[in-house]
Amino acid sequence: MGPAKVPRNVHPRSGSGREPVEAVLLDMDDTIFDHSLTCRAAIASLRSSRPFLRRRPLGDLWKNYLQLLDDVLPHAGGGGTTPDEARRERWRRLALRCGQELSPAEIADLSSDYRARYQNMRRAVPGARALLERLHDLVKVVVVTNNEVAEQEEKVRFMGVGHLLDGLVVSQAVGAAKPDRQIFQVALATVGVRAERATMLGDSWTSDVLGAEGAGVRPVWFNRFGLPRPGPRPVEELRSLRPLRPAQELLLGGPPPSDGRGAVPAPSAL
Repeated sequence: MGPAKVPRNVHPRSGSGREPVEAVLLDMDDTIFDHSLTCRAAIASLRSSRPFLRRRPLGDLWKNYLQLLDDVLPHAGGGGTTPDEARRERWRRLALRCGQELSPAEIADLSSDYRARYQNMRRAVPGARALLERLHDLVKVVVVTNNEVAEQEEKVRFMGVGHLLDGLVVSQAVGAAKPDRQIFQVALATVGVRAERATMLGDSWTSDVLGAEGAGVRPVWFNRFGLPRPGPRPVEELRSLRPLRPAQELLLGGPPPSDGRGAVPAPSAL
């Protein structure tokens, strides 16, 4: 006989003295959808056909592009910069950092080429689907993400996890982006769960950790790249979604194995 199934939406935190967990809120990009490494792979592929990109090391290009993602954002709602326009501007600036000034047509071609390669190489974060399948059996699961609705809905379809989610809350639809507490409140209201009975997992210290704290939600920092901790807060930390058990236990309040800093170590090979 297999283990008894825990009733969905009630998962007590063993010995923690905290409220039981009824909902897990998850960031999308670089938490369940592998944006950063897909981006790196697409840029590496693009360099093979664009000699001027080889003037800079791949690692530098990748880090520069990720920074430009934060610096050059499309405007949510009607009007303003579209996602395509924002992408073209990022590539214009990245080309200039490589010493190459491109015409508008060349920038459009470069941006379109990158987008096609990115779409062909994308994937879920390793272990994400297994974690979603397990959490779906135990608690409410809501993705809380900044971006455009269509973009994030398409990622859900691509990963084939829509049936495992109880909600998808996107900043464009809410009119507020993380770390604004409003978007967390909308996510909690979507599943009818109080903040003190929810956990938030996300890779961004500002948007996910500080944002969740500001909304009264317990944060878990997903630090899959082993970054230095930005602040002294005693925030629990997860390095990998695999193996499943320690990730599940940490999100639901059980005692995870620790590296002494409150972090669940990543496996030696992902």
